[in-house]
Amino acid sequence: MERCVVTARVLIIAGSDSGGGAGIQADIKAVTMLGGHAMTAVTAITAQNTLGVQAVHPVPTDMVIAQIDSVVADIGVDAVKIGMIGSAATAAAVAERLTRPDLAPAAVVFDPVMVATSGSLLADDATIAAFRALLGRAMVATPNLPELDALGGEEAVLAHGCSLLVKGGHGEGETVIDRLLETGEGEVARWEAPRIDTTSTHGTGCTLASAIATGLAQGMPLEPAVARARDFVRLALMGAPGLGSGHGPMGQQFVRNDGLFTGPALNQITLPANDYAVSVAFYKQMGLSQIVDSPGNGYARFAAANGVTLSIHVSPSRLREGLGEGISNGTSPPPTPPASGRGEDGVVTYLESGALDAWVAHLARRGVQFEQMPKDEQWGWREARLTDPAGNRLCLYQAGEYRRYPPWRI
Repeated sequence: MERCVVTARVLIIAGSDSGGGAGIQADIKAVTMLGGHAMTAVTAITAQNTLGVQAVHPVPTDMVIAQIDSVVADIGVDAVKIGMIGSAATAAAVAERLTRPDLAPAAVVFDPVMVATSGSLLADDATIAAFRALLGRAMVATPNLPELDALGGEEAVLAHGCSLLVKGGHGEGETVIDRLLETGEGEVARWEAPRIDTTSTHGTGCTLASAIATGLAQGMPLEPAVARARDFVRLALMGAPGLGSGHGPMGQQFVRNDGLFTGPALNQITLPANDYAVSVAFYKQMGLSQIVDSPGNGYARFAAANGVTLSIHVSPSRLREGLGEGISNGTSPPPTPPASGRGEDGVVTYLESGALDAWVAHLARRGVQFEQMPKDEQWGWREARLTDPAGNRLCLYQAGEYRRYPPWRI
């Protein structure tokens, strides 16, 4: 007998991207990497690559609805992500289908796709006008700034009763600001982060919306679902493989062991070292990729192919004595490198959670003694510290992109 595993079921209603960068291809990758089961109702077949969209073939509305009916009848749906809709008729039919009892409980994330990253038009005026029915069914809409303007602005979208995530990727400046708005309340959450310098941005909107839908399907409230989805998108941008000559695809497949889930992930360990240069050379020989190099602090970090990291740390006493090849008392350390464990010798094991504070509070209520409650450290991690019954040091932490992609990454 097959084991029954509770898996979030996400229905993607969107177009296909032959280049694999956006559309249902990006959606499937995001849902899968975040632990959901992706299903699709394809609204259009496109011929496109990183340079643009060469051809679009809308799928007949009846066939779109047939795909929805098929998966609902057998597998069921916990959340729906809507992207490129194909035509005004399909938009109206999908909106009506989503109101029926078998889909009424499903959370709906609507990404009102109008123009591809390359600039190609993916929705005509009639289709954009038909978006109103979909906004009325959505839990949250996720337009970029040009799409928001085309929909009439913030108040016009909120008037439909859905939440609104205003994405700031198309804005000016070196800081990207995303804002979550609720009807009658205005802005309820805001996220700010440095803009990532990359041309591999094809599929960012699709990926974000599908990641949000996966979180909602897994039972997350909207704000944490958005926060996790943003982390996923940023990590996928940083891990982009650099394919194509234009706006390349993201690297959803390289978002690994990055603490995006509530449960603990064992994804970092710090080992003591006596000789910085010798230890660095050893772990490179082992096949790990060095991502942090701070000889002045006696600290280096390495990444494995599965995204797990390992670091070495020469003790402060050995640094003061000038021991270790490549280390001297006169070496000036970078201003913000992470340390292995507040300067102690020995091994430190790191367990990461996307909900660190809630996890630590849960453990503390059950009698677990902490030496340090969650605290924001200068290297961008939030950490709590304790020892196990045998005296082994543990760090419970939340780092997001800063574990594998700190500002001082090589």
